[in-house]
Amino acid sequence: MESRLAEERGTDHSDDEASGPAPEVTVTGDELTAHATYDKCMALARNTWWTWHPEVINLFRDLDPIRWRQLDHNPIALLREFTPERLALRATEMVLFSRINYAYRRLKEYLAETKTWASTNAGVLGARPVAYFSAEFGLHESIPIYSGGLGVLSGDHIKSASGLAIPLVGIGLFYDQGYFKQHLDSNGYQQEEYFDTKVENLPFEPAVSPAGEPVTIGIETRGGTLLAKVWLLRVGRISLYLLDSNVDGNTPQDRELTSRLYGGDERIRIRQELLLGVGGVKALRALGIRPGVYHLNEGHSAFAPLEVVRARMEDDGLAFDDAMRVVVRQTVFTTHTPVPAGHDRFDATLIEEHLGPLRDQLGITFQQLMGIGRVDPQNDGESFCMTVVGLKMSRYANAVSNLHGHISRRMWALLWPRRREEDIPIGHITNGVHVPSWLAGQMRQLYDRHFAHGWIRRMGEPEVWQAIHTVDPGELWETHNTLKTLLLAFVRRRVSRQCRRRGESDDIVEAARNVLDPNILTIGFGRRFATYKRANLILSDLDRLDRMLNSADRPVQMIFAGKAHPKDEPGKQFIQKIANLRHDPRFARRVVYIEDYDINVCRHMVQGVDVWLNNPRRPLEASGTSGQKVVLNGGLNLSVLDGWWAEAFDGSNGFAIGHGSSHVSDEITDRRDAESLYATLETRVIPTYYARDVDGLPGKWIKMMMSSISTCAWRFSAHRMVMDYTRLSYVPAAGGVSCEMPDP
Repeated sequence: MESRLAEERGTDHSDDEASGPAPEVTVTGDELTAHATYDKCMALARNTWWTWHPEVINLFRDLDPIRWRQLDHNPIALLREFTPERLALRATEMVLFSRINYAYRRLKEYLAETKTWASTNAGVLGARPVAYFSAEFGLHESIPIYSGGLGVLSGDHIKSASGLAIPLVGIGLFYDQGYFKQHLDSNGYQQEEYFDTKVENLPFEPAVSPAGEPVTIGIETRGGTLLAKVWLLRVGRISLYLLDSNVDGNTPQDRELTSRLYGGDERIRIRQELLLGVGGVKALRALGIRPGVYHLNEGHSAFAPLEVVRARMEDDGLAFDDAMRVVVRQTVFTTHTPVPAGHDRFDATLIEEHLGPLRDQLGITFQQLMGIGRVDPQNDGESFCMTVVGLKMSRYANAVSNLHGHISRRMWALLWPRRREEDIPIGHITNGVHVPSWLAGQMRQLYDRHFAHGWIRRMGEPEVWQAIHTVDPGELWETHNTLKTLLLAFVRRRVSRQCRRRGESDDIVEAARNVLDPNILTIGFGRRFATYKRANLILSDLDRLDRMLNSADRPVQMIFAGKAHPKDEPGKQFIQKIANLRHDPRFARRVVYIEDYDINVCRHMVQGVDVWLNNPRRPLEASGTSGQKVVLNGGLNLSVLDGWWAEAFDGSNGFAIGHGSSHVSDEITDRRDAESLYATLETRVIPTYYARDVDGLPGKWIKMMMSSISTCAWRFSAHRMVMDYTRLSYVPAAGGVSCEMPDP
């Protein structure tokens, strides 16, 4: 015990023998308690299980609320500022010991549990786990290895896999600068900043081989060997492995390869994707993990099956074609992009430079390799497309919503020229969100009071959510307004801080501290500012918007947030136009823009807004998940009938923009969607919100809230999504009982 305590204190007695026997160390009971408490807190912090358990989040916050906020809710960074003794003192002051012990015990029980959904429904995966590849994972704002929707979807996927106990490991990249931090200059123009992440403040540990050695992998290219070390991040029951190119032996350029998400040119992109796909498979082998299923989440990781083919040829003596047939049956591919320009393509020179050595080992010609990434293998003028590789190298392919499935089958029809469009083997599994991560604590308490005991373990079942109709309307409305008040307090802090950073006057800062009104209908828009998402659609008629927002008896206010890609100039101009509305007296008190949209900003917005606005140009929204998060917390959706909302809207659970069609002319589509948006707000949304009964409650609005929760919360949960993947793809791919993909 004494040796262990000395080690944890950072004391090294290895040299003491040279100067005589080490002095005897006396450890008091209080010291033992202090170190045990510190150990338990650090164990909780080092498994991101805490990120979806409010009681543990509150526990960390109570240690030091100010530093908790300043440190971006990072428990490891917070704990590193405490000594064990000081932590014990704080725990005594705040009566935290029992809460710490309870949380630690719950984590241990969770990890040890054997009676799970997967034990009944996915037994075959126990011996042949799923390897889930994604270019980014959005788990929490304190772990900045994500940029937006794809990463958050991946994070929610592995969190639900943990909850269901699916045998699954994640494979990604460690970006030590992450995505950029956004701030707007005095002209409202987006500026990007990058900061090095302190790995010691992240819940990472070196991944080790079965022999206990840290894992490093190498990938041969025509230009030399690309090296990477591997980190392990624990997400509940799931192990997430992240490759990091910042290692000795790499060139300075390659050491920076994994610094940033989606930065640099095509050469950087292909090397990142080589590292993710080929490097990810090599890392799994070095770790002693032999997956039965390879799930490629988008085309970024589509090189992975080629490395698996090479390994099967080496291990089992198979010919290339035979190994291909085996690997294709094991591979699941999910496409997220309905826009042709959104699919990664590389020219022949880059492919040969980076895959040439692998091609040699596969024993195939350059023409054969290029053919795997071409719609027409014989077309020498066609580039190498990662999505084509994913579709050709997988037996189980899916889009991420019903409508997206139709679009994807049409988009890739030429890959199956002899099949009718409806027979093309691309199904759909609609995206969902991890309920515990996005559900506000206050709503969780309300559900705990009224839903069946243990409902959170059955969150993907429709029956669970019907209990919302038994909740007293006044209680639901009061809970929602509490969350709205918390959102507005957050917005005021952020906006006033933005003003101070720009050096604006005390009067402007003070006005920012009092912006928005909790009694006014509040609309939120938080997305990536790609032009097709049309953040500026509601600005089409500023005079009409003025009349709506500044109505004497039924006013409206709006909160915007979102980032544009650093190279997306039109997207930056959208942000600038919206942000600069604060200089217009008509909108200064009614429209705010929050900088640096991330998981934390998103969480506040989806939990507190009355209405979530989503108006992409149909059918370019593959799925979308932000509005699904709003549902959980009682907000209503106002959306174009695209992505998930096209299959969710039933007329009683929210509001629709348009009628589910689009014109061949984008200009006409935008014009009529803008008219529908204004008309829907004026004739349906605003009147319904402000229509109050004798008790001052918006009765019809609350009924719509209940309808939204009961019809959508289960259907668009990540638990339902992962159960679908397991039944329809993972189990049959691993050799279990075969299931068909959802009908096209």
